[in-house]
Amino acid sequence: MDLPPVGLGTMGNGDPESVAAAIEMGYRHLDTAQIYDNEAVVGDGIALADVPREELTVATKLWIDTLAGADVRESAAASLDRLGLDSVELLYVHRPRGDYDPETTLPAMDELVDDGLVDNVGVSNFLPDQLDRAREILDAPIAANQVELHPYYKNEPVLADAREHDYPVVAYSPLIGGEAFEDEVLVDVAEKHDTTAAAVSIAWVLAHENVVTIPKAGSREHQRANLEAQQLDLDDADIARIDAIDREHELYPE
Repeated sequence: MDLPPVGLGTMGNGDPESVAAAIEMGYRHLDTAQIYDNEAVVGDGIALADVPREELTVATKLWIDTLAGADVRESAAASLDRLGLDSVELLYVHRPRGDYDPETTLPAMDELVDDGLVDNVGVSNFLPDQLDRAREILDAPIAANQVELHPYYKNEPVLADAREHDYPVVAYSPLIGGEAFEDEVLVDVAEKHDTTAAAVSIAWVLAHENVVTIPKAGSREHQRANLEAQQLDLDDADIARIDAIDREHELYPE
């Protein structure tokens, strides 16, 4: 998929006007999920925004208790109903656990594509061996793999798989759950560029091949700042300093 560098993560966002403001500000990739309990909020925001539907990439995710092959269609239809949409551009398997069975879940998702309810099938929080198995079963290539990625969790095996198979990684939590704001290295690099540590963290994520990101933001100020972070060019020395941060912290372990 050809995804914008910076999309809108909506976990925790309960304000349709905030979603609409982000769309009108320039966001074109909107990410939600069943477990976020805000698909209706995102749908209302889309309806409020004065932007044509065809300009938007809308993504949602099936939670682990609705991934049995017999449940996929009904679950996806419920998500579309909450979103108020006839189809979505991207539907993910949220995590490869719970009711997930590649032999039955993935063919059911292929059927949604065949029937026009979904344009593309993605996966989320998948490791290379799980990606290999999904590739064996899905009719179409994996459209995207959404994973945690930030300076404290570099996720190199997944990045290597994305480079090898040429699909986008959609990075969530690029701001390390707020920890980016106080990291000494990120703050120091930010001072060098007269910007914020948040912008530096987003720019570091985007410096990776085949990677886009979906930082969460509710306020217009933060939405605009995250969107503008894609304009920041870090030099090789900046990237090396951030790569060398010796801290491992996965916010959402499997």
